[in-house]
Amino acid sequence: MAETTKEMVPALLALEDGTVFRGCGFGAAADSAGEIVFNTAITGYQEVLTDPSYRGQIITMTAPEIGNVGVNPIDFESARPWCAGFVVRQLSPVVSSWRAESDLGTFLAQYGIPGIADIDTRAITRRLRETGAQRAVITRDVANPAAAVEKARKHPALDGRDLVREVTAPQTYTWDETLWLGTSGATGGAAPFAEKPPARHHVVAYDFGIKRGILRHLRSSGCKVTVVPASTPAKQVLELGPDGVFLSNGPGDPAALPYTVEAARELVKSKIPVFGICLGHQILGQALGGKTYKLKFGHHGANHPVMDLGTRKVEITSQNHGFAVDVASMEGRAVLTHVSLNDKTVEGMRHDNLPVFSVQYHPEASPGPNDSCYLFERFTKLMDERHR
Repeated sequence: MAETTKEMVPALLALEDGTVFRGCGFGAAADSAGEIVFNTAITGYQEVLTDPSYRGQIITMTAPEIGNVGVNPIDFESARPWCAGFVVRQLSPVVSSWRAESDLGTFLAQYGIPGIADIDTRAITRRLRETGAQRAVITRDVANPAAAVEKARKHPALDGRDLVREVTAPQTYTWDETLWLGTSGATGGAAPFAEKPPARHHVVAYDFGIKRGILRHLRSSGCKVTVVPASTPAKQVLELGPDGVFLSNGPGDPAALPYTVEAARELVKSKIPVFGICLGHQILGQALGGKTYKLKFGHHGANHPVMDLGTRKVEITSQNHGFAVDVASMEGRAVLTHVSLNDKTVEGMRHDNLPVFSVQYHPEASPGPNDSCYLFERFTKLMDERHR
């Protein structure tokens, strides 16, 4: 049952290191456990919640007020929210957007996801930056915090877990929706989409937890888009006759996905253009012979600075990942193209002589700035060159 801020009840957030925060529960009246991370995006909580990359994680928003624009049918990045829980400083008592069709609490309750408000999210963020990502529990059993801490400690870590199988599409499908153009309330709330350009290329996109924003960009770039499940062998993809292959974002540990790495390796050998982002970037790194590792607390937010080493331009990017490609392991295997200005981790790479490239961040944003949308054009140019 959905709850408003007036109906919220006492709840606990317990971390595996023994830290306990007391707040007020909203959303689903349920307990939940997962790896807790912090997201620095100021807007776009609906896109964050429906990003499948958050499977198995409890999201803490660093922006102080969340929920003020409610939930609408356009900003879904997948069919449902995938996170284990949601933590906010202040849950807005009102929804004030003409686009909204539901409030945040009702939305989370509908999908069985608990939330907790009135939490010192700055303290959580500082704790995670100091100690690294931790397992955590949201519970309404406020009388026994020690039991909640113990439950957090027993919850499986993300390392070594294949969460892609839990979020990928069960079967192949075609995507034909373009970018949403935006509209004002004066138009009656209509939601027009960009005109569909002729499909010059056929792109097969692997669904490791793909976001709709990515698919909309691909279709708006003049691509016919076929989406395949994560376990699809490379041979079956090549039989579809693609002009290019896209490796999507997704949750969990890339080192736990040998079947995706094998498929990527075979696709690289086929010499057709391959573009990977986020988890797809990490899978591609392994396919080229590199290694991945877990970051201390990950990159989650819409304001991460990245430098394009070719142009020396700085892009503000949207990111959501807890693992990264080891730069030393890629020496002689790929060319470094982008680097994080926060911690110098690998943010982009390309093959020296094959039409293969990838980035760690999200060029489609959703939410976030549009600095990196040019990467979709770069992908289509590679496909253009293949047919010359």
